[in-house]
Amino acid sequence: MAKCEVCGNDYYLSFEVITAGASHIFDSFECAIHKLAPVCDHCGCKIIGHGIEAKNTFYCCANCAHQAGVTEVKDHA
Repeated sequence: MAKCEVCGNDYYLSFEVITAGASHIFDSFECAIHKLAPVCDHCGCKIIGHGIEAKNTFYCCANCAHQAGVTEVKDHA
């Protein structure tokens, strides 16, 4: 068993995520999202989908990017 680095739960189904050379242990996807997901620079929500990267920052959708002045992006239909 391994302890989740977000909530501290010592769970037999915990899992490891390796990103950017760093190892992280979580007991749920919820904790992994809380710790690792980027945050929309406009509205502040966690980006758990594709999101949009523009001008060295992240947005959850084209609408938020547009609100921040990024006009050359659009959501995929």
